[in-house]
Amino acid sequence: MIPALFIGFSLLLLVSGLMVVLHKSPVTSAMFLVVAFCALAGIYILLHAEFIGMVQVIVYAGAIMVLFLFVIMYLNLGHDPEHGATILLRRLIGWIAGALVVLQGAMLFAGRWALGPTSTEAPPLGGNTQALGQLLYSRFLFPFEITSLVLLVAMVGAIVISKGRSTRTPDPIPHAPHAGLQAVLRPGDTVTPPTPPGGGEA
Repeated sequence: MIPALFIGFSLLLLVSGLMVVLHKSPVTSAMFLVVAFCALAGIYILLHAEFIGMVQVIVYAGAIMVLFLFVIMYLNLGHDPEHGATILLRRLIGWIAGALVVLQGAMLFAGRWALGPTSTEAPPLGGNTQALGQLLYSRFLFPFEITSLVLLVAMVGAIVISKGRSTRTPDPIPHAPHAGLQAVLRPGDTVTPPTPPGGGEA
């Protein structure tokens, strides 16, 4: 059952990854990327990495993809324009990269595959999540705290930049001369143009 699920998730991941690259609509490509993330999370769960699989769904397929879709819709990217020398260069690089991937896959499948030794260690009683938490807050505590400080600095910097832009005073609009003088005209009133200085003298 597990090998069949692994093959199914792998095929789904490959197909959705190809559709991310080949589809012309950025929004549809983002949706296929969500499918790819979910398929990868399924593979993680089959490999008994439940915490990584849940993080893959919550963080990548959730928060990161919402950010991607927001940027795509904010920029109003209806389709990818295909014209000029830029698209030719992109296609050439894509074909070269694809050929290298196919060659590497052929070299991997040409070798002989054998099952490795099975692990004799008993799984942790609390599961992978508890073991990862204990390792993260004991051995890797300092890098974890440094990462949290970097994220905090980035968040404070974004707030300061946005606040500085919002409190900036707008430039004053230049007013035309006599723009503040207003007159109310009633039916039957006549308008006499102003006499220029020196205009009445011969």
